[in-house]
Amino acid sequence: MAFEFADAPVPVRPDIGEAQRRAWRHLASPGTWLTACQRRAIAEETRAARSCQLCSDRKAALSPYSVTGSHDSVTELPSDIVDAVHRLTTDPGRLTRSWYDELTGAGLPPTHYVEILGVVTTMAAIDGFHLALGMELEPLPEIIEGEPARIRPEGAEVTFAWVPTTGRHSVVNVMSLVPAEVEAFLDLHGAHYLSIAEMGDMTVEKGLTRPQMELVAGRVSSVNECFY
Repeated sequence: MAFEFADAPVPVRPDIGEAQRRAWRHLASPGTWLTACQRRAIAEETRAARSCQLCSDRKAALSPYSVTGSHDSVTELPSDIVDAVHRLTTDPGRLTRSWYDELTGAGLPPTHYVEILGVVTTMAAIDGFHLALGMELEPLPEIIEGEPARIRPEGAEVTFAWVPTTGRHSVVNVMSLVPAEVEAFLDLHGAHYLSIAEMGDMTVEKGLTRPQMELVAGRVSSVNECFY
């Protein structure tokens, strides 16, 4: 069975494997705006981005916009989606509003951009977990047939983020234009870190004490140049 960690170098809680299996199924299913085939292809590009020469050259440059070329793409996805996936994966800290505006101005809807972000973050969390343990990456899941839901929440508008959002200013609500991606993110987040209910509990322990968890989280955020 996928996401079994009996051979991991450290004990892994069962709920982590269970959450990762749910995330894998969600990734392989039709999304809100993207087909299952497109979502799986985005997952493939996320992995390919880590060894992409153009991404590496851009990451090393003073400005990523000073380096031109083509991504080492492994799918038939349109070039704008490939660029979005690769840059979200390898250099998210230097994305700009003008880059986003150019991307959406060329025809990529904000809804699709948010769903792409959801797939990329899922891959980052699950693959990152396996790499940290020194374990092989899970094979990408088989596609689950069906049609995208194509449901946009009412009242979404541009306020604190580049994309339209609903609700209050928070990192979770950045993806609120596609609620299914928020739900999937929170499910994985709850296993890897803390659930929303646990966020306010300073006594919660999950192998680490809460202060230890926050020390690790803060360090990882700093290394990844996280805006928040």
